Amino acid sequence: MAALRLWPLWLQGLALVWGRAGTGLAHLAATAPPAPAQACSEFSQRSCEECLKNVSCLWCYTNNTCIDYPVRSILPSSLCSFSNARWGVCWINFEALIIAIAVVAGLILVSIAVCCCYCCYCRRRSRSRPDEEEERLARKREERRLQSLQRKHERKLKHDEIRKKYGLLQDCDNPYSRFENE
Repeated sequence: MAALRLWPLWLQGLALVWGRAGTGLAHLAATAPPAPAQACSEFSQRSCEECLKNVSCLWCYTNNTCIDYPVRSILPSSLCSFSNARWGVCWINFEALIIAIAVVAGLILVSIAVCCCYCCYCRRRSRSRPDEEEERLARKREERRLQSLQRKHERKLKHDEIRKKYGLLQDCDNPYSRFENE
């Protein structure tokens, strides 16, 4: 119920923050002059570092050219060979970058799979443990019950001996039993 009362307040706060962010962005866009966009081909025959300052550029070492990264096809195999292509940083080629990303993604997937399997195994083990514990408790309970019955039987035998000794036990084999007047 309290969450329903806070809902309009949350929406108002979100609208206020969104409005402030929008005015701040509009103010920033109005004050900052737009940066001139340079074509990647202007950096050809220069250096790899200058070319890769622009994120949308790709450097090819075969002919020292700076070209636009082909965003429609993810891998630039038609423009430059993977071993000679550089994107992002000059010290790692595109082939090594793809291998490194694949290895990291594979490690993440394997670790997630291992965690899921481990959690499922632990959950299954934790479910089976109460059954084992319940069985152990039932065995102990049965042992206690049997011990109690055995002690009760021993007490009954002792009491019967005492009754027999004093003639209080009505025994059919005993010829010397007490007669009671009716």
